[in-house]
Amino acid sequence: MTLDELLQQAKAIPSIPRVVSEVTAELDQDDPDARRIADLIATDPGLTARLLKLANSAFFGLSRQIDSVGEAITVLGFNHLRTLVQAVALGSSFRTVPGVNLEQFWRYSLNTAKICRPLARSLKLPEGAAFTAGLVHAVGDLVMHIGMPDVVAKIDWRVSPFDMKRAEVERAVLGYTYADVSAAFAQRWDFPDNIVTALRHQLLPFEGDIYEPLAGVVHMASWRARAQEMNLDREAMRATFPDVVAILLGLSLETVLDKDPEQWTSAGELAAFLH
Repeated sequence: MTLDELLQQAKAIPSIPRVVSEVTAELDQDDPDARRIADLIATDPGLTARLLKLANSAFFGLSRQIDSVGEAITVLGFNHLRTLVQAVALGSSFRTVPGVNLEQFWRYSLNTAKICRPLARSLKLPEGAAFTAGLVHAVGDLVMHIGMPDVVAKIDWRVSPFDMKRAEVERAVLGYTYADVSAAFAQRWDFPDNIVTALRHQLLPFEGDIYEPLAGVVHMASWRARAQEMNLDREAMRATFPDVVAILLGLSLETVLDKDPEQWTSAGELAAFLH
C-alpha cells in the first residue's frame, strides 16, 4: 500500500474532534479568549476529565491540585493547554489499535516528549513545540497498524516497533516510514508547521541541504526512549548512539543521558491516554 493510499483511508486517520479544532482555532487568535476556551472544553465532559487528570499527573510537576479548566489555563498558560488538549484528544482517538500495546506505546511517546523538552531548552529551541513533536512523533505507527494491519504485523514479526532499525525495515518493505505518516497525520490535525517539519525529518534531520535542529532533538529523544524501553545498558547505548546527529547538535552521550526525566512515565500519567 502506498503512502497516499494509506492516507486516503478514513478509518486509519481519525478526524480531529470538533471541540479540539475549535479550541485550536481560538488559541491561534492574537489574543485568545480564556473563558471561551474553557466553555468549549466544558462541552466535552470526557475531554475535561482526561485533561484535568493529565494536568494533575507528574506530567507537569505542579505543586498544587488543578480543579477546573479555567485554573489549568491560568496555571499552565495557552501553550501548555494546547499540548494538553491535543494529547488527550490523541489518546481518545486511538482507543484500540490491532497489534499495538497502547500502554507501552504512550509510555514510550511520553518519555520521548519528556526528554525533548530539556534537550530543546539546552539548544535554545522552543520547548513546547519540542515536547509536542516528541509526543506525536510515532503516531504514524498507530495509523499504519489500523490502515494495513496484516502488512505491519509481518514487519512487527521481523523487528519490534521500538527496535533502532525499525524505520530502515519499514522503508525497505513499504518505501516510507512511520515518520512520513506521523507528519501527514500532524498536518491533517492542524499542528504547527514547525512540528510537521520536525516529524517529517526526524529520521534524517541533517541530510543534504536539510538542517532541522528540532527534528534532531526528536531523533535524539526517541533514541533515548527506545533504549529505555529495551532496557539497554550503557555499553549497548554507546553502540547505538546516533553520533552524527549528536555532533551536529553539539551533544554527547553523557549530555543526553543527563536530560533523563526525574520520573519516567507512570501509570497515572498514562491514565489520560488509556481511559
